[in-house]
Amino acid sequence: MVDLRSLREDPQTFREALRRRGRDPSLVDQALELDRSWREALQEVERLRAQQNRASEEVARLAPEARAQRIAEVRELAARLKELEPEVRRRREELERVLLLFPNTPHPTVPDGVGEQDNLVVRTWGTPPRFDFEPKDHVELGLRLGILDFERAAKVSGSRFYYLLGKGALLEMALVRYALDRLLAHGFVPVIPPVLVRPEIITGAWGGATFDPQQTYRVAEDDLALIGTSEQSLAGFYRDEVLDAQRLPVRFAGISWCFRREAGAHGRETRGLYRVHQFDKVEMFSFAHPERSWEEHEFLVSVEEEILQGLGIPYRVVLLCAGDLGTASAKTYDLEAWMPGRGAYGEVTSCSNTTDFQARRLNVRFRERGRTEFVHTLNGTALATSRVLIALLENYQEPDGSVRIPEALVPYTGFDRVEPAA
Repeated sequence: MVDLRSLREDPQTFREALRRRGRDPSLVDQALELDRSWREALQEVERLRAQQNRASEEVARLAPEARAQRIAEVRELAARLKELEPEVRRRREELERVLLLFPNTPHPTVPDGVGEQDNLVVRTWGTPPRFDFEPKDHVELGLRLGILDFERAAKVSGSRFYYLLGKGALLEMALVRYALDRLLAHGFVPVIPPVLVRPEIITGAWGGATFDPQQTYRVAEDDLALIGTSEQSLAGFYRDEVLDAQRLPVRFAGISWCFRREAGAHGRETRGLYRVHQFDKVEMFSFAHPERSWEEHEFLVSVEEEILQGLGIPYRVVLLCAGDLGTASAKTYDLEAWMPGRGAYGEVTSCSNTTDFQARRLNVRFRERGRTEFVHTLNGTALATSRVLIALLENYQEPDGSVRIPEALVPYTGFDRVEPAA
């Protein structure tokens, strides 16, 4: 939710932010008109209440004849207030609904653009491997290794689900612990959060007036929804609380299953593990001081890079353009790993500074020098196992169909290679 006072004082900034995102700037005018209408009704209610209070105080001092007339006036004022007060609430609710539609304002360093093609490559790391054989993609590798089964998962759950078997399951657990240990070394607090949360927590974290049915699984009978990332659970951890500024930043490492409907996805992105309905993830989440949140953003990106570099997976860092930002984000970096099966880079992690967008919606503040302000919240994928598995299997494949295990993972797996199934 945007700051209403800022919207009143500087509407042009919000119009420009909407334009940069490819949204309709007239949303600003709609909000300002609703604000004017609400304040007009509120002022009328306050005027009538003041009049009612004065009249009530006068009743006891009036002569009997005048008292009866004044009592009638008080009753008339009360009736008028009874009509107007629900209207004030209705107008305020309508205003708040429209304010919830505003996305976050892009940071000035975010490039203009409408989509993925306009994103900016900031830097690259590592060299994509050159094979002296025809490399296979992770789907074929996983089937030959006996560690992935999409066909049987489809019988049980439908498309874009999978079974991880044998060393594949052990490899996923190793990736989780490997990433978690890196975060523990940086002082993150590990958290296993709820994966079912109230719908307002989802919208509080990701934006919008209602959550996106294209992405979110809802359990309507219990008014709960499955999280798409532990960012959502963690964003609500301090809901309606005030933190001491000295505690900031508070850094959590969320470990959870994530669930996404991914309705509308198609093409090569739906093949194999790249865009699935359920996956395991270690998520970084930070509650930061506004004066230090951009420094925190770069720190979180550096941790993501440290994790991929430790695995020896080539990647590039991409700065998203304004039109490709998520609703809540003011600035986002994606890390894209080289995936030989695609012959291209593919997103494996993302890191965003949402400034005070989530904190306003979930009412998370901090206190400093006797006054309170909204915190800034940031999130970054430390490791999403499904996509990292793609990069790992495809980059470390051998001519005989086996896959080497990166040295950093061997202490967690207990093996250094996955051989084809007999």
